[in-house]
Amino acid sequence: MNTATLTTFVIYLIGMLALGLIAWRATHSMSDYILGGRSLGPAVTALSAGASDMSGWLLLGLPGAFYLSGMNQIWIVVGLLLGAFANWHFVAARLRRFSARLDDSLTLPDYLEHRFGDDSRLLRLISALVILLFFTFYVSSGMVSGALLFEKSFGLPYQTALLVGAAVIVSYTFLGGFLAVSWTDFVQGLLMLAALVVTPAVLIGELGGWSRFVETIESTRPAALDPFHETGLLAAISLLAWGLGYFGQPHILARFMGIRSADEMHKAKYIGMSWMLLSMAGAMLIGLAGLVWYAASPLDNGETVMIALTQTLFNPWVAGVLLAAILAAIMSTIDSQLLVSASAVAEDLYRGFLRPGAGQRELVIVSRMAVLAVALLAGLLALDPKSSVLSLVGYAWAGFGAAFGPVILLSLLWRGMTRNGALAGMVVGALTVVAWGNLSGGIFDLYELAPGFLFAALAIVLVSRFGPAPASETLAVFDE
Repeated sequence: MNTATLTTFVIYLIGMLALGLIAWRATHSMSDYILGGRSLGPAVTALSAGASDMSGWLLLGLPGAFYLSGMNQIWIVVGLLLGAFANWHFVAARLRRFSARLDDSLTLPDYLEHRFGDDSRLLRLISALVILLFFTFYVSSGMVSGALLFEKSFGLPYQTALLVGAAVIVSYTFLGGFLAVSWTDFVQGLLMLAALVVTPAVLIGELGGWSRFVETIESTRPAALDPFHETGLLAAISLLAWGLGYFGQPHILARFMGIRSADEMHKAKYIGMSWMLLSMAGAMLIGLAGLVWYAASPLDNGETVMIALTQTLFNPWVAGVLLAAILAAIMSTIDSQLLVSASAVAEDLYRGFLRPGAGQRELVIVSRMAVLAVALLAGLLALDPKSSVLSLVGYAWAGFGAAFGPVILLSLLWRGMTRNGALAGMVVGALTVVAWGNLSGGIFDLYELAPGFLFAALAIVLVSRFGPAPASETLAVFDE
């Protein structure tokens, strides 16, 4: 274990805890804990949304995909960029305005209930349960990734590494809520961007410059530069379809609801998209440069390409910062998912069904207890890094995208959408993802998010068109 690298790592973790303590002093109500009192500026909104979105996939999975397969993975990058832009453009400002106007809705289930005047509370209940189910697996998967990073970097036993990583993330999320999560995600987003810009720049310089870099790939693995290599139409559509998932990710949508003004959303959009474009370009270049660097002795696990290059190219102090960036990517998603799960417990289930008259202090306490409970359950699932339950995490992005994506998008754009339409879309989207994901061959090789999103949207339109019309009060609020 290198002392310099470990020292840098520890300083970073202490800094995250310090931000949690500062945010704790600024958290007084449920609105503060869940949405930071809707006080985020555009830069924090943009970078915290990006950091919570990308997770360790941006620094581990994406470079690994380009390292193993080359430019035929470009389609997922294009799909995500288009999906993220559409989410900022069509959803962000509208959701901020709607959620504030609809009885100051703090969560997605809260928003959906008020948007459709759902006295039965079915929308709130089903959406809250879907959030808790998927995010428990998501958080568990992230904890495994963080523990493996500690284990590989510092030689810690797996269970010890899991405990250390979970303790830091849970501590600042428990204390500071949304502000702590957003502020730490902002710092983590900057750290991730720096790592993804510096690493490929140094790498390509070491390989003899850009021209030499491209020439080497062309001479050793020319297929790596072909975006259509071993990629048919169905595979390209599947990769592009990942972008549809953005409309339904609760941890990203919460950032839109927390900005201080919808009028500042256009600034946040350009900051967020610039961050995303630079970061993904850096991740792609790291994978391609690793392909050249390790041509003679390929890595056993392609997803460790950035870790391996970091430890090879940089001195221990710089390596510590870059490894911290990988941990930051993992932490920035786990903390957001913990917070959204806590809000589903406290705001949507506890206050929604058990204690409608609960006070602000009581709700904050329940939220903090929910953070601990979800983290504990996820940690138990993560004790075995090869636990079969973690294979379900592959459904989570598609599950949220199909169950919530069409519902959120159409609820903001179409005045004729009804409560029954929203329920039908949520159920059809989730069931399609589960059923489609368990089939294979032919059309069933298409990524399940694409049919799930399509069928959910059709269910919403058909049930809304041919069922009872929206109440006049619901239409009046939408028009306003």
